[in-house]
Amino acid sequence: MTESLEPIHILLVEDDPGDVLMTQEAFEHHKIRNTLSVVPDGEQALQFLRREAPYEDAQRPGLILLDLNLPRKDGREVLSEVKASPELRTIPVVVLTTSEAEEDILRSYDLHANAYVTKPVDFDRFIDVVRQIDNFFVTVVKLPR
Repeated sequence: MTESLEPIHILLVEDDPGDVLMTQEAFEHHKIRNTLSVVPDGEQALQFLRREAPYEDAQRPGLILLDLNLPRKDGREVLSEVKASPELRTIPVVVLTTSEAEEDILRSYDLHANAYVTKPVDFDRFIDVVRQIDNFFVTVVKLPR
């Protein structure tokens, strides 16, 4: 197991300010070196990924953390569009959601999610889950540039 030489950019697609704050705190708590951008809905996620206004200068993420239940365009639609795009499909997508519904899990994997993680409600467990996602996708897995 070798550590990544440089930090990656992570896009968090999350509409719940509390979950955004907990994710940011998890990054700070574990001194995660990766940078984090946040968008609050599916439409803005796709604008960010396609570098459309107002995200023309957005950095391409090396990982997407995607909630399913989003306003304007839900996470399933975002996942479908990302994985259908030749320019975006190589970006790993971790569905990070409160849903434990089997249909959401199956649908996410059918749409080629790289992982499906249910958000813990306990703050310490949430921080641990974010740390484990970061560790796996940054330290263990070899990501495309």
